[in-house]
Amino acid sequence: MATLTDIDERSRSIFRSLVETYLATGEPVGSRTLSHDTKIAVSAATVRNVMADLTDMGLLHAPHISAGRLPTQLGLRLFVDGLMQVGDLSPEERRAIDAETRANDADNPLEIAAARLSGLTQTASLIVTQKSDAPLRQIEFVRTSPGKALVIMVFEDGRVENRVINAPDDLPPSSLVSAGNYLNTRLRGRSMSETRSSIIEEIESNRSELDELTSRLVREGVADKAGDDNWQLIVRGRGHLLDESEQDIERVRMLLDDLERKRDVIELLNAAREGEGVKVFIGSENRLFSLSGSSLITAPYRDENRKIVGVLGVIGPTRLNYARVVPIVDYTAEVLSRMLK
Repeated sequence: MATLTDIDERSRSIFRSLVETYLATGEPVGSRTLSHDTKIAVSAATVRNVMADLTDMGLLHAPHISAGRLPTQLGLRLFVDGLMQVGDLSPEERRAIDAETRANDADNPLEIAAARLSGLTQTASLIVTQKSDAPLRQIEFVRTSPGKALVIMVFEDGRVENRVINAPDDLPPSSLVSAGNYLNTRLRGRSMSETRSSIIEEIESNRSELDELTSRLVREGVADKAGDDNWQLIVRGRGHLLDESEQDIERVRMLLDDLERKRDVIELLNAAREGEGVKVFIGSENRLFSLSGSSLITAPYRDENRKIVGVLGVIGPTRLNYARVVPIVDYTAEVLSRMLK
């Protein structure tokens, strides 16, 4: 596998210029185009020789018989990790992202962040968060069938979550009302994760003044359901994946199918929580989007205790403007973290 130490300074300069030109145009880049770059200042023949060497190293490839070259996935990874000059946000971009905090009073900050991120980057945006993070507004129990009941949870951010739980067969309707009243008194304005342990402790110590059947219902209602069901996925801007006419429609269809497999996407984004800062996944580096040839740029965001509570990111073709998108993703995660304090 090629590294930066394998490439001399002239070759690095030519390679950087080629990748930057490709990311800007989406077209194969020829030696004549690069020889006109004043930062390189070498002949077209020299550029051709260097491009041939970079192709032999697996960093470039020719999509068809022509003088033009494109970076391979390995080449893009080398560029992103060692040669890319990350740009700074423009004042307009910074103001657009900061505006999320001012809109927070009336709207769901996660929905706002996802929409803003998609709009600024012209890609599809993804946000994954734990469902139980938001404070509850109301909780209600409804009998659905013998041995089953539906828990309806309405959160302060306007989200509604329904969960089917086990319920005693001989449970009277009054127990459904009592369980809801009991939990509304203790949960309203607080998250389930904040209060779950104290509710269980109160029931176990017989301080709840609930009968046995109602207590069993409350236990089921606040049970910690581990796994993917605890995570919420927000996707915005799917239409951007179809905006560029040169994109392969079959590739985009596969990508949209991938996004519908919510559990797999959440698994991938949760993997991005393992660490600090922005992560860039290119093409087959991630199993989920390998066939669709897409790139994913992610960053974690935190709550008031600096605990990572979710991940946001964007997904698009491997020909993303990484230098521009990386700081947008990073700053959006920073602003969202401030909003959650």
